[in-house]
Amino acid sequence: MSLKRALLATTAVALPLLAGLGTASAQPVTGLYIGAGAGANWVNSPERFEPASEGFTIGGQRNTVGKANFNTGWVGVLSLGWGFGNGLRAEIEGNYRENEVDSLRGFNLAPLSRTGGFQRSYGVMANVFYDFDFANFGLGQSVIQPYVGVGAGYALTEFSNIRGVSAGNGLVLHADDKQSIGDGSFAFQGIVGLATPLTWLGVTGLTLTAEYRFFGMLENEVKGSIRDGANRIVGNTRLETDKYNHSAMLGLRYALFQPPPAPPPVVAAPAPAPVPAPARTYLVFFDWDRADLTTRAREIIGEAAQNARRVESTRIEVAGHADRSGTPQYNQRLSERRAQAVAAELMARGIGRNEISVTAFGESRPLVPTADGVREPQNRRVEIVLR
Repeated sequence: MSLKRALLATTAVALPLLAGLGTASAQPVTGLYIGAGAGANWVNSPERFEPASEGFTIGGQRNTVGKANFNTGWVGVLSLGWGFGNGLRAEIEGNYRENEVDSLRGFNLAPLSRTGGFQRSYGVMANVFYDFDFANFGLGQSVIQPYVGVGAGYALTEFSNIRGVSAGNGLVLHADDKQSIGDGSFAFQGIVGLATPLTWLGVTGLTLTAEYRFFGMLENEVKGSIRDGANRIVGNTRLETDKYNHSAMLGLRYALFQPPPAPPPVVAAPAPAPVPAPARTYLVFFDWDRADLTTRAREIIGEAAQNARRVESTRIEVAGHADRSGTPQYNQRLSERRAQAVAAELMARGIGRNEISVTAFGESRPLVPTADGVREPQNRRVEIVLR
C-alpha cells in the first residue's frame, strides 16, 4: 500500500469518528495528561546506505552505495504531558517503530533476492504542541480541535538479520546490528492532528486523536558484511544512513485533572408581555329626556376621576346612551349631550380633555333590550371606562 493511499484511508476512517463521537465542545488541556497511540508506519523508501569508509572490497572490486525498500510497518507511542490551559502543551514521549525489508539493491552486487529482516527504532522525544480553538477566530465552539506540534530527542536503530543473496555469485549481504545507547542519534519530528472530546462516555478529559507524524533520525550507522556460501565474511564496513518515517495514528489522551466543561449558556426566557390592567367601568344614569347631572351622578364621576389618577389610566372613554322612547335621531343627540355633560364634569375634577374620548350611540346599544317607545331607566346612561 502506498503512503498516499494509506493516509487517505486513515483520514476516511478517522474523520467520521471525530465528527460523530464528540458531543461537547473541545477544551484546552489543563494540567497533567497521559496519552497513547498506534498506527501504520512507512519508511521513506528507498533508504540509502552509504559506506562510512571505503566500502566493501570483493576480489579487488569496491562495493559502494546500496538502497533498501521497506514494507508498511507499525508505530506505537506513550506520552506524559502538561497542558497550560491556553492551547499550549509540553510532553515527554517514548516511541517504537518496526518495518520489514521488502527489497535490497546496489553495493555493486547483482540483483539481490531472498531478502528479509527488520528495521526497528526506539526513541525518547520532548514535544511541544499548540491546540487551536475555533472560538478565538470567531467561528464559535467546535467538537473538532486541530493541533500542531514539533519534537526533538534521541533514538536508537536496530537492524535485525537484514539480508539479501546476490543472484550472480551467491554472496550474501548481511546486517545484524543493534545500537547501544552511545551509538544513538539525534531525532526530530513534526506532527499535525485532530482531537475530539469523548465526554459522552461520562469521562471528563478523555479525548480521541488522529494524527500524522514525520519522524527523522540523522547519521545512523550499521555494521554490514558480505559473506560467501560458507558463511565466511569476505568484506565488511560500517554503513551510514539518514532515516525518515511517515506515521498515521489513532490515539487516546486523558487529562487527569481536567475541569468539567462549562455548562451551555442559559438563554433567559423572554419576559412575559405585561398584562394590561382590566378596564374599570362606571355607569352614570339620567332622568327621562334629561342630560343634566344628578347629585349621585356627580359622585360617580368624582370616583371615576379619582381612580383615573390613582391607576394612571392611559385613556378614559365616555359613551352616551338613550332609551327607545323617542325617535332615533332625537335619542342620538340626547346621548351626545349626556356624554358631553359627563366629560365636562371629569375635566372639572382635573382630567385633561386630551385624555378623554367621547362617543354617542343613541338607542343602538341598550343595556336592557326593549320594544320601541319603552322608557327604560337602565338605558338612559353614560358609561365611563378607564383603560
